[in-house]
Amino acid sequence: MNEEVKKTLEAMADRKNFQFQSRIIPNAGNILGVRMPQLRQYAKELAKKPEIPTGEDFYYEEVMLRGMVIGYRNVPIDRHLADMADFVPKISNWAVCDSFCSTLKFTAKNREQVWTFLQPYARSDKEFAQRFCAVMLLDYFVNEEYIDRTLSLLAEIGTTQYYASMAVAWALAECYIKFPEKTLPCIGSFDEPTIRRTVRKISDSYRVEQEKKQQLKEEFLYDKRNG
Repeated sequence: MNEEVKKTLEAMADRKNFQFQSRIIPNAGNILGVRMPQLRQYAKELAKKPEIPTGEDFYYEEVMLRGMVIGYRNVPIDRHLADMADFVPKISNWAVCDSFCSTLKFTAKNREQVWTFLQPYARSDKEFAQRFCAVMLLDYFVNEEYIDRTLSLLAEIGTTQYYASMAVAWALAECYIKFPEKTLPCIGSFDEPTIRRTVRKISDSYRVEQEKKQQLKEEFLYDKRNG
């Protein structure tokens, strides 16, 4: 981004938060440690301007900020989709991906357009394009209207790469929690690592009865061949 944005972010740098983020976010690059509430507030201010700030992104926070600005802008859906398409290739870690997705609240009023937009990302061979699709499904499409389509599209996402698999498992777990009858028959069609991650996500949820958690473990986690 431009020098003004860089200087503003540098002034917000937090050493303790830098140390924390450096531990939990692989591939983040150059981290300042700006805290998320400050970053979101600054993104809302920038989103009021006619255009997204231009320039190269040096800091992790610049990339995060760019994604948030896209979500907070008050523009037509076609402009949103074009900005999203430009941004997705910049995603290189789970934190930017998940924060970006959670900021795209306009999806709730434009679900069908965004649904169409997501299709190529399900079939991408890029790990974070796949994760982007899975997290968007998790955030906006686990509902009565879309559950069948969501389960089908999750099955199309390649899950051989770790962060894609984790996101698919997370989304599948949420699908099971809200729509267990529809989701249960689908779980076994995924690769073994994703199945295991899905069952563990479900097992961590307080919204699922203990008996159902045990049944899932017995069906998918325990090696029946060894008793």
